[in-house]
Amino acid sequence: MTRVSDVHVIANTALPSPRELSTEIPRSEAHAAFVPQARAEIARILSGEDGRFLAVVGPCSIHDLKGGREYAERLAALAREVKDSVLVVMRVYFEKPRTTVGWKGLIMDPHLDGTHDIPTGFRLARTFLRDVLDLGLPTATEMLDPITPQYIADLTCWSAIGARTTESQTHRQMASGLSTPVGFKNTTSGALGPAINAIKAAMQPQTFLGIRDDGRASVVVTEGNPDCHVILRGGDDGPNYSAEHVAKSLDLLTRNGLAPVVMIDASHANCSKDFRKMPTVFRDILAQRRGGTRGIIGAMLESNLIAGAQAMPESADALTYGQSITDPCIDWATTEELVREAAR
Repeated sequence: MTRVSDVHVIANTALPSPRELSTEIPRSEAHAAFVPQARAEIARILSGEDGRFLAVVGPCSIHDLKGGREYAERLAALAREVKDSVLVVMRVYFEKPRTTVGWKGLIMDPHLDGTHDIPTGFRLARTFLRDVLDLGLPTATEMLDPITPQYIADLTCWSAIGARTTESQTHRQMASGLSTPVGFKNTTSGALGPAINAIKAAMQPQTFLGIRDDGRASVVVTEGNPDCHVILRGGDDGPNYSAEHVAKSLDLLTRNGLAPVVMIDASHANCSKDFRKMPTVFRDILAQRRGGTRGIIGAMLESNLIAGAQAMPESADALTYGQSITDPCIDWATTEELVREAAR
């Protein structure tokens, strides 16, 4: 008989259910108290009730847990130092969207060898998120696969929907049910309209297909997520962090009946993908804020222990410790300097 299903599928492996994984790697009572508190603090910054600056800082992606933990320890100490004026949230990104192909993140390929051991990836992700929360650092990640939140969202304080998925109905629906505040990036072309439409959709009740905590496919019904905002990240036409760009963005949000607040990503197209320009972009953002543009509620920095990025070697043993394997990052010394400037 001619095969008609799964014609191009080589394997279909069952995952542990979200409930099973959460039982195996549980959140503590301290985590259960800290995560909602951090989410509420972020939401108050978005609403203007809290005047602090929101800084989402950290590696482009987590690929080495030891290096990631060392970075988190340093960032936690810095966050305590500036906590009265800056709320520091650590980038803990486990999923990487690719324009064509490439390493898709710790969850998809935890061994960095193309074996795609996703169950181990989820275990490592939950373990690392717990480690970061234990340091008193709120966690931030991009939610890429719509199944992922069931496995890690209880340990996440802020979520991003990336430039490649802001226009996706699936991601807008997913965001409507996330328990975290959510930032939507403008598209890779630089268009802001799709991010505004995404916020409108995510704030409304939605019904979509998902999974339950027991792993069964389900119909998910949400009430909508009120804590959504735009992230300006530049685009094909160039950066969009200037005062003129920000003013136009805030005006467009107002005209669409949304809160006129933006976060600005100092990396990606806003620094022309040159990490050496990132400090200049970040300082321009701070200058606008000092100049009275309160609609800028925060910024993002891609940062690691060592500056730049490295190509994926044949063996993970050949990796340079503390350096990105995805987008180039600024180094730790530069990160400290910029976060302290933000606090001042």
